[in-house]
Amino acid sequence: MSGHHINLTNHPDNKSGSSSPFAYPVIGFVAYSGTGKTTLIEKVIAELTSRSLVISAIKHTHHHFDMDRPGKDSHRHREAGAREILLVSDQRWVLMHELHESKEPSIQEQISHLSACDLVVVEGFKNAEIPKIELWRAEHEPCTSNPCKADTDQHIQAIAFPGGTKASLQPELNREITVLDLDNHIEISDYIIKITGLSAKLP
Repeated sequence: MSGHHINLTNHPDNKSGSSSPFAYPVIGFVAYSGTGKTTLIEKVIAELTSRSLVISAIKHTHHHFDMDRPGKDSHRHREAGAREILLVSDQRWVLMHELHESKEPSIQEQISHLSACDLVVVEGFKNAEIPKIELWRAEHEPCTSNPCKADTDQHIQAIAFPGGTKASLQPELNREITVLDLDNHIEISDYIIKITGLSAKLP
């Protein structure tokens, strides 16, 4: 299986071939639970941040999650009907927005809420129409018993597995795609910088 570079200007979302449809460069990660997605993302964010890039992250979480607690003033404000609550301290601020009957915002809308950054890392939106990297492990049963998502999702631009091109066990794919070493977060970070055009922002 040979890999090839796919530039974001050829991404399916980008009909004009000139610019990204998102407010900031974005990269998503696709993987089954237990593949090491969060661990890899943590390492990639730390690596990119160490190169003086400003990174933001979006993670899709379970239904009905809540960072608030009953009895707290902010929770009472929400129960009274407030649509948005801004919690502020000398360490951080958090804006909570109640959807009520509104549908979950699109990935474009979510990204537009973020402050200016160099890159948005997305975890948990496996069907989002954004550039993505798929993670695969030969020893992980869900990976081996199901076809790779890259076979049907053209937004997946690379696949990462332990050993990369030198691995003895590799996934079967029906199209050419860039291969990365899942155990080499620096290689993956370099790839992200390359395809998102962030190299222009580096010293």
